[in-house]
Amino acid sequence: MNDKNTIDAFFSLLKGGLWEQRVYLVPFSPIDADALYKLADEQSVVGLVSAGIEHVEDTRLTKHQALPFLKRVVSTESNNTEMNSFISWLWDRLKEEQVSLALVKGQGIAQCYERPQWRSAGDIDLLLDLNDYEKAKSILFPIAQSVHPEKKVVKHQGLTILSLTVELHGTLHTGLSRRLDSVVDAVQDEMFRKGLFRKWDIDHTQIFLPSPDCDVIFIFTHILQHFYKGGIGLRQICDLCRFLWTYKDAINRPLLMDRLQSMGIMREWRSFMAFAVEYLGLPEQVAPFYSQPMPVVTRRIASFVIASGNFGRSRDNSYREKGYPILIRKFITLWHQIKDNISLFRISPINSLRFIFGYILSQIEE
Repeated sequence: MNDKNTIDAFFSLLKGGLWEQRVYLVPFSPIDADALYKLADEQSVVGLVSAGIEHVEDTRLTKHQALPFLKRVVSTESNNTEMNSFISWLWDRLKEEQVSLALVKGQGIAQCYERPQWRSAGDIDLLLDLNDYEKAKSILFPIAQSVHPEKKVVKHQGLTILSLTVELHGTLHTGLSRRLDSVVDAVQDEMFRKGLFRKWDIDHTQIFLPSPDCDVIFIFTHILQHFYKGGIGLRQICDLCRFLWTYKDAINRPLLMDRLQSMGIMREWRSFMAFAVEYLGLPEQVAPFYSQPMPVVTRRIASFVIASGNFGRSRDNSYREKGYPILIRKFITLWHQIKDNISLFRISPINSLRFIFGYILSQIEE
């Protein structure tokens, strides 16, 4: 259990690293550095907190306290360098076979940060249309060390290549509702049909990323997917903050509003914008449709995020490793999901109910 002092110090350091701004820790002294590191690790933001430590103006951590942060930063930089080189190699291989694709999530969004190499690396996520999804599978299967079970309904195929996880996505369905996923499909279709990409160069290889208007939808619906289905960490919300800052002049706000309203998630958007402003320091003018503080809602979001951790890392998921039959595991997962949605009812009453039925339907279809 994290005490208020630790959580307040954590958010102060996180904002300092996120925006490269001064940090003052005296109000939160004494600092429990071990608890601080554990919390940053659970939220997958050790690099950002480490950057915040560099901006502390009043009282600094001792060398012993700071050492775990330093070690993780060195490891993260090395992982990111390796991953970026692999993405360049993988991209060239797929383009040689005339596969059309876009890099989504992690490494592309990392380029929105002041220190991209300090963002914790995840998997390599590639978005393709359905024809190229099948084509990419046929190209990559022979060189994969392992092939993960495919989620056929959502067209999601995981592979391990050179010890790195590659995720092929024929869709970016959330499994929350068909109404929501139909808009995501329409955005994906428009992106490929009209060539709506931004570009990132790695080792002289030009990587395609979704355009700002497309990616803001992909990023936010991915946040909601984890928010409503098992747990979300601050890394994903920080990604959205840095993305909105980087592309503040490029995002078409009327188009964004139309899409959010079509998906029925305008309430969630406003809630997360309020959280980003109040807890993470996102400038108000950069937060589309932010209108006023929402202290009760943002406090509930903060409590949920801290309790769950990135991808539910703060939770006891040991039941999944106990050899229970699959139906028992699914029932336990469903029970946890129902309890989460009861908690989230206070944030979004309608969607917390609507999305639990979407979750149950997606599990049946799998």
